[in-house]
Amino acid sequence: MDEMTRVIFRNFPTWMQVMFYAVAFATIAFFLYGFWLRYKKYRKGRDSGRFNNVAGRFFKALGKMTTNSTVMKRDAYAGVAHWMIFWGFIVLLIGTAIVAIDHDFLHLIFGIQILKGTFYLWFSLFMDLFGVLFIVGLFMMLFRRGRKPDKLDYTRVDRDPEEYNRKGFATDDRIFTWLLIVIAITGFFIEATRIAADGFPEFEKWSFAGYALATLIDSVGALNPIHMAIWWIHGVIVLVFIAYIPYSKAMHMLVDFANLMFTEDDAVQNLPRVTEEKMKEGMGYLKLQDFTWKELMDFDSCTKCGRCHVACPAKNSGAPLSPRDLILDMRTYADSTIGKSEWFGQTFSANGNGKAKKEPLIAGDVIKTETLWSCTTCMACVEACPVGIEHLTTIVNLRRTLVDEGDMEDMLQDALMNIGDYGNSFGKPERMRAKWTKDLDFKIKDARKEEVEYLWFVGDYASFDARMQDMTRKVATIFNKIGLDFGILYEGEKNAGNDVRRIGEEGLYEMLAEDNIAAFEEAQFKEIFTTDPHSFNTIKNEYPDFGGEYTIHHYTGLLCKLIDEGKLKVSDKLKGVKVTYHDPCYLGRYNGETSAPRKLLEAVGVELVEMPRNKENSFCCGAGGGRIWMDDSGLEERPSEMRIKEALSLGDIQYFIIACPKDYAMYSDAVKTSGNEGKIAVRDIIELIEEAL
Repeated sequence: MDEMTRVIFRNFPTWMQVMFYAVAFATIAFFLYGFWLRYKKYRKGRDSGRFNNVAGRFFKALGKMTTNSTVMKRDAYAGVAHWMIFWGFIVLLIGTAIVAIDHDFLHLIFGIQILKGTFYLWFSLFMDLFGVLFIVGLFMMLFRRGRKPDKLDYTRVDRDPEEYNRKGFATDDRIFTWLLIVIAITGFFIEATRIAADGFPEFEKWSFAGYALATLIDSVGALNPIHMAIWWIHGVIVLVFIAYIPYSKAMHMLVDFANLMFTEDDAVQNLPRVTEEKMKEGMGYLKLQDFTWKELMDFDSCTKCGRCHVACPAKNSGAPLSPRDLILDMRTYADSTIGKSEWFGQTFSANGNGKAKKEPLIAGDVIKTETLWSCTTCMACVEACPVGIEHLTTIVNLRRTLVDEGDMEDMLQDALMNIGDYGNSFGKPERMRAKWTKDLDFKIKDARKEEVEYLWFVGDYASFDARMQDMTRKVATIFNKIGLDFGILYEGEKNAGNDVRRIGEEGLYEMLAEDNIAAFEEAQFKEIFTTDPHSFNTIKNEYPDFGGEYTIHHYTGLLCKLIDEGKLKVSDKLKGVKVTYHDPCYLGRYNGETSAPRKLLEAVGVELVEMPRNKENSFCCGAGGGRIWMDDSGLEERPSEMRIKEALSLGDIQYFIIACPKDYAMYSDAVKTSGNEGKIAVRDIIELIEEAL
């Protein structure tokens, strides 16, 4: 049993062993220095308040990492390959640690050896098994990269090719992958030459891969010197890799776990308030120290996987925004600011780096103004990111800087002025907010004057947009018909502020939130419902920070609740009608409400044909984040038009179903501008409910 082991420094003279340890310690020191530089950078950031429930955060991140669930999501091939690489690397790392503990600590100090006998046999089996998986996973990734998928294309959407050079990124990718491949393969060759040189001991068959390779090289002479040469090649490459980690893409192996651990599930749904101390300098981010340490860690966590890049509706429509590129630009800026650079990064030409000024503005120079205003705040980038990057907090905080400077389109400026003056983006007098109720044959209660069970927060578009007012009346009529006790605030309601906040107008947002909460306090109700997912999000997730905590439903959820309680009865008279459904970003992706609309569609009998991108993976209409108030004539193709084409590609679809007033406005226009009138009709779920009553 004692013979079933292996010698670590086989035939090595003492001076050679000492030299290895000297180089190893120097390498570790170099690694720690690079790690300290990163830590130093994060220390420059503001507090992020993420150290609550550290144990819970740790195990949650551990679950994500060990299952590869975030990498597996919507890319099974990459997920499986990464699972092999991840677990192969972890097992090989643990195995190396066991060897070091056994040889350098237990045996050297206590004369004990654990790496022998039965334990050594199982150790050999697991090391070979996961070593093979490791290599297979790496070659799967090489094959995938060789096919040049769009998500791995480093071409920028916001700069001309002569303005930048990203060859460093591609070089870093190749070095990272091939270092791991060479480390793994040379490890097997060390094992094979040892087994062959030792005369193929029977117990070494447990090292099945090394044993098989040994049979192939058995005829090669001088196996002992070859073994020593390969051992040194392997050892040097391992040390080079360790030194390379803090200065390269390899750092993601350490940073990404921390980033997942400190990610907040509602970081985008509930944007951070501006502290009083920060307000003295300005609402937005002006310097690197304005960012939180979590945001600085976000920049380092990006693996350039491109999932956010291909998911972004702005990028797909030809706008000058790629969430990936924005994060990478911020990484480059942060590193250059503290005097540290990646070994293999991106470079800019004199006219392309935005640094003609001695102190470039982050919002405007480092990240272009038009890039920031292109964002629809749909959260697709955040949802797609496998490593917990919160792109939108950075974008919104940089937008706050632009708002402070008045650097925005005239149309957007007008909308914000209307909201500030009148409480709505249409610039209509407050008394006209409930004008849509005049064509009803019943009176809607004023929740400020009489008690109601449900307060309906109607929202701007449902109240003022002529295209939506008929739909709003249908909602009121149906709820009245089934005897729901509800009321509205009439002129007491103001814009909920969800998009105002995501534009970056934090001061106006806080005023709107406080005014609406004051109106709620004057009203008498038990719960709130709204037809507007944007209002739903901010009232549910952000108003509690201002003292307004309420139970709120999107109207599809309330309708389902009423059906379950037997208060709303519908038939399946629409059976056979083919429809597809668009999940609003602020309902599905932001708040996870994807089942209620589908339950309603099932209840009325329609045949739902899902679009390829659905539920949390839904594609944006292009209206969010204030984009509905901006000029989109310069886009190659509007996101709403792309979505209509996606629906038409499903075949004989009669209705394009929506559950958001802004969606109705965007998609009704898109059907016309894309030349598809008569081919598909945009309908709100409430219209189907009306038919099926």
